[in-house]
Amino acid sequence: MAVPVSRPLDGTVVRASGRSVAVRVAATRLRALGCAIETAGGPPPPDAPAGLLRVVRAPWLPGDRALPECRIGWSGPVAVPMGGERDVQAACGIMHVHGRATGGPRVLHVDYASVCAGVLAAQAVTAGLLAALRGGPAVRAATSVAQAAALALTQYVAVATTTDTGSGSSRPEPGTARTPPFRSADGVRFEIETFQAETWLRFWTALGAARPDIAAGWTPFQQRFATGTCALPPGLAAAAAALGYPAVRRAAEAAGVSVVTVNDAATPLPPAPASPWRLRPLPAAPSAQAAPRPDGPSRRDGGPLAGIRVAESTNRVQGPLAGHVLGLLGADVVRIEPPGGDPMRGVPPMAGECSARFLALNRGKRVVEADLKSLTGRDEALRLVASSDVFLQNWAPGRAARFGLDAADLAAVHPGLVHAYAGGWADVLLAPQPMGTDYLVQAHTGVAALLTPPGRPPAPTLMTIIDVLGALISAEGVAAGLLGAARTGAGVRVETALADAGRLLRETPAPGARAAGGTAPVVTDLAAMAADPAYAALFETDGAACYSRAPWTFTSPSEHDREER
Repeated sequence: MAVPVSRPLDGTVVRASGRSVAVRVAATRLRALGCAIETAGGPPPPDAPAGLLRVVRAPWLPGDRALPECRIGWSGPVAVPMGGERDVQAACGIMHVHGRATGGPRVLHVDYASVCAGVLAAQAVTAGLLAALRGGPAVRAATSVAQAAALALTQYVAVATTTDTGSGSSRPEPGTARTPPFRSADGVRFEIETFQAETWLRFWTALGAARPDIAAGWTPFQQRFATGTCALPPGLAAAAAALGYPAVRRAAEAAGVSVVTVNDAATPLPPAPASPWRLRPLPAAPSAQAAPRPDGPSRRDGGPLAGIRVAESTNRVQGPLAGHVLGLLGADVVRIEPPGGDPMRGVPPMAGECSARFLALNRGKRVVEADLKSLTGRDEALRLVASSDVFLQNWAPGRAARFGLDAADLAAVHPGLVHAYAGGWADVLLAPQPMGTDYLVQAHTGVAALLTPPGRPPAPTLMTIIDVLGALISAEGVAAGLLGAARTGAGVRVETALADAGRLLRETPAPGARAAGGTAPVVTDLAAMAADPAYAALFETDGAACYSRAPWTFTSPSEHDREER
């Protein structure tokens, strides 16, 4: 029976031990890829207190292949005892970053680090099976909720550990209004988004805000992704509160600003797609001939994706972090950047000659500069894609077609390609869609309401939880697409979105961060945490800043492990 590309784990059986959110999320993700899940009796082993995933059957692999597994811990290699989600949030800095906007550490009221760890564990199993299918050694993976938390905070740790102070304050000034979200005269809470100062000016001018307040608000609004704070002049909130929401929407549309309401956690979402990664065959191109892959240096010597090449054209957080995760799995990642390099390289604070935040998401990648608006640049990109296994992009809708680099164009040069698109809304909102950014997605999908303590109005966290989880889901989809391409011989399209991260947080049954753990110390200084020997296994440095290490370790199973199977 043919294997559908949307279910590349058909025929595979995994035995799952444990009841943590991390192991349940991982099992659900593997099941969606076609895997049958067996529940093991009894507690997980002592070296995997948050759960164990062990492949016990994969008849499509050669019979002499050992089968992969993934062990999930709480603290993992960190020398600080952690026994649950709350401990991890406290000891690894999540409470600190989440609480910056309100002046002190706060529990994030979803099991966020556990959900991230579950996606990372599913990735490890899928990538391990791909490695075995490609003839590589079997891998025994280990990850932890603490390692997932460190990866989620890598850009904040990089900023905290560089000596450049160009990013401004990371904390709000006492007594300032902490907005957005905003509240209109008719009681509607809403979030806005724009990356352009001109549209910001037009919007607030239309709302009647004073020019000094508009100017003073622009920098903290733009920096909220980096700082986790957004202390705006009170006059902006007052201007929003003077008008009803329909008038606010009209002003936003006229100015080119995106606006969405902050929805309740029970707000229904459209039905989930059949495949969480929208895996489907790449458009057929029978006459296409893939170019031979030239030999080149691998980014890393090991990892289950060693020998895989990823061509990436992405920006901001979601796309670059997805490529970075694939690199941490062993892939050779090549970024396509405009002539002169990505402008984000120069955004402070700097770690040496490059932005600390940019390095947190892109270090170790090779770079090819190409002007994709020109025929020469397009041809250069096509040559790179023709010699790659994956093309990853997060361009605005319609841009790929304008460049002549959409899925059909790429299938013509590489019919076996995995084409991955990391978008914003997918099918959650109809066109024309607002900008697909972290805080807008939190607001619309009801995640903001999940995060808010009872009795308080819902507000998104300014920690970029959706960008990070969306990146992990994108990388997860790429690993699944590679396995599907390897099993079927056909190219695969992978489409994920930030809205998928919102859906996953909404749909994950969780005991709640307040109910798990509660004894670990609360970190309030990311730089001190990164310098603490107890956390040495979580962070690495280039001498100018610190960044999270790979969130897994991979080893070959011992003979004893093979006998257990």
